[in-house]
Amino acid sequence: MHNFHCPRCALSHIKRNGHTSYGKQNYRCKNCGRQFVEHSQAVDSNKRELINRLLLERLSLRGICRCTGVSLPWLLGFLTPLYAGLPQDLNFRPIATRGPLPLQCLVLELDEMWSFVARKDNKQWVWIALETESRQVVAFYVGACSRESARHLWQRIPKSIRRRARFDTDAWEAYRGVLPKARHEVCAKGSGRTNLIERFNCTLRQRVSRLVRRSLSFSKKSENHLGAIQYFICHYNEWIRGRPSSALCF
Repeated sequence: MHNFHCPRCALSHIKRNGHTSYGKQNYRCKNCGRQFVEHSQAVDSNKRELINRLLLERLSLRGICRCTGVSLPWLLGFLTPLYAGLPQDLNFRPIATRGPLPLQCLVLELDEMWSFVARKDNKQWVWIALETESRQVVAFYVGACSRESARHLWQRIPKSIRRRARFDTDAWEAYRGVLPKARHEVCAKGSGRTNLIERFNCTLRQRVSRLVRRSLSFSKKSENHLGAIQYFICHYNEWIRGRPSSALCF
């Protein structure tokens, strides 16, 4: 006799249905057809919060499964609504200003970094715009290394910032014709004027395992690739606003 219930319809009309790849007894609900293992839904709020924190560390999904004891299918199902519910503004908040014309003083550093999805010949470049005063990420876009991708990044920057900010970039030609010529400054290597965005790129690679070079922790789906990057940036922006003045890295 089974003393547990279907996690979907809560009825006890269940039967054995073979074994999972992990060797656990699998069950099937006679009422709704849901397949599950005993205690498959026993992931409490504390463990879920731990998983949320581990997703911000340089761990693969299988590494998180090993640390927390959850299955990979459960974790993938957990990520879908988590990534879908992320704010589109990336938790960016302009800092309090002391002058009468705050937006005229804004400087954005723009840069792009290489990544891939599923296989290395499926290149997916991460385009990022970072505001230098607050060090928050204003916008990002994942796509090809082309002028069209630069245009998508430009469109994701809030209009209030696009109208007045200055834009510092490297010499990549894709920015030309997209950024306003009068407020676009091409910075030579060694000038130090793109140090902040380069530093953030390094942080992103060190904290998001999907972006680590020479790693097996690559993304198999574009949706998860985008979600993992956005998830980190949203938390990074919240952290950077409340950091102590002596803190330099996340």
